[in-house]
Amino acid sequence: MIRVSVLYPGGEGKTFNHDYYVQKHMALVKTRLGPALVRCEVDKGLAGGTPGAPAPFATIGHLYFNSLGDFQSGMQAHGKEFFADIPNFTNIQPQVQISEIIA
Repeated sequence: MIRVSVLYPGGEGKTFNHDYYVQKHMALVKTRLGPALVRCEVDKGLAGGTPGAPAPFATIGHLYFNSLGDFQSGMQAHGKEFFADIPNFTNIQPQVQISEIIA
């Protein structure tokens, strides 16, 4: 299984509309990817690792697929639409990491 993490770094001047992200953007992702998307999760950053430290990421979206090919097929078909929606909920340039779940 693989996990695609879409990380939105926090910081001064950065904005993020969590309601839109969860209710509209992730709904779009689920609809377009269909059964290839095994599950998804959304993390809202609360704090960093030391007392009083800000969260390094405003939000992290996690998408789970059975294979890298499933993810790549979905992105080839719908990636432009997903990325075009980003300005509707944030001014943050996302970072993407694809990981193999090994434990």
